[in-house]
Amino acid sequence: MRELFVGIDVGTSGVRACATDGRGTIQGSSAVLLAAPVQDGDAIEQDPELWWQAVVAALHQLGERVDLGAVARIAVDGTSGTLLLIDAGGRPCSPGLMYNDARAVQEASRIAAVAPPESGAHGTSSPLAKLMRLLSSTSGAARVVHQADWIAGRLAGRHGVSDENNTLKLGYDPVQRRWPNWLDQLGVPRDMLPTVLVPGTPFAEVDAGIARALGLSRSARIVAGTTDGVAAFIATGAETPGDAVTSLGTTLVLKLIATQPIFAADQGVYSHRLGDKWLAGGASNSGGAALLAHFTADDMKRMTPLLRPDDPTGLDYYPLPKPGERFPIADPALAPRIAPRPAEDHRFFQALLEGIASVEALAYQRLRALGAPALRRVISIGGGARNAAWTGIRTRIIGVPVSVATQTEASYGTALLALQGPPQ
Repeated sequence: MRELFVGIDVGTSGVRACATDGRGTIQGSSAVLLAAPVQDGDAIEQDPELWWQAVVAALHQLGERVDLGAVARIAVDGTSGTLLLIDAGGRPCSPGLMYNDARAVQEASRIAAVAPPESGAHGTSSPLAKLMRLLSSTSGAARVVHQADWIAGRLAGRHGVSDENNTLKLGYDPVQRRWPNWLDQLGVPRDMLPTVLVPGTPFAEVDAGIARALGLSRSARIVAGTTDGVAAFIATGAETPGDAVTSLGTTLVLKLIATQPIFAADQGVYSHRLGDKWLAGGASNSGGAALLAHFTADDMKRMTPLLRPDDPTGLDYYPLPKPGERFPIADPALAPRIAPRPAEDHRFFQALLEGIASVEALAYQRLRALGAPALRRVISIGGGARNAAWTGIRTRIIGVPVSVATQTEASYGTALLALQGPPQ
């Protein structure tokens, strides 16, 4: 019987599951919707039980397409920075504070006073800030777990295990591979922190009751997972230093394989560990939102055939949806530069696309200046990746081959992690 390897992606709006065979070929997939998180100002929460119900539903759905009894290993990814507190039995003691919950303002200030600049734990939405806030208002908690940790823990019947990617923003030091001493100054209980494994490392067999309920083999292994962003990167097949992935979504998110860690906290640049390599990345406020400030999606679809990628407009734009930029220019007051405007809408549209491509090129140049290897190629994901004319514009401006990813689903990347084990 062919072994199967399953990846589970727990996202904001839904759960996806993907099964591959031993060659990484997709054998089946499923998707289940999730209710939107509850938002009250900067507080953004979700009931963790909804995640679990959706995971069970997604696995049942997947079982209609493949034999779950043939599953050898399962990995889980979740939204980076989403976490909760659990009791000794693994039951939630708090709601799930979502990745973009930013209410921990005072806690972030305390972190800023003691954490080194290169730590990923800075900011009001960092998991460490969330943990400190929860500790002041929650009783009966035994452990802190990320979204992916908790789902994997329920599948395994064993909690308290995480991975090097999810723990980065909780304060874990990926260079020294340990929890740093400065956490003690913040009063973070060491016994609540998870054991950290390399993503893809098996740590338990599936819980016997879960195996019976889902039709899984009792010998199926649960492995340490990762974040949704890293999983999507793995899905693209990028694997060599200098390979990069650009996500062309609402914002412009870049990740590049490096041979050494790169940190620039003032620009939001940090590095995830991938075996003996590093995934360095940053995010610009430029991107799809800057385009939607001027045109609807239908407008852009109509104008795309009029674009002339090999005929530059000559306009020097820096498109932003509103003032403020993170990377490659760290300036909270940076104003959009979108003048002069051509008389023809399609030329203005092309100038905006060229401007975003120039921001992308500058971002990779900044990473290079910070110590990243020379850019070899860029793989595109996200909605904008489907625009072939924009790909042509970006190829010309960035100066390296630009292609569109064949696979982009985080669940597929997580399935590859289950298949391949710890990245080398």
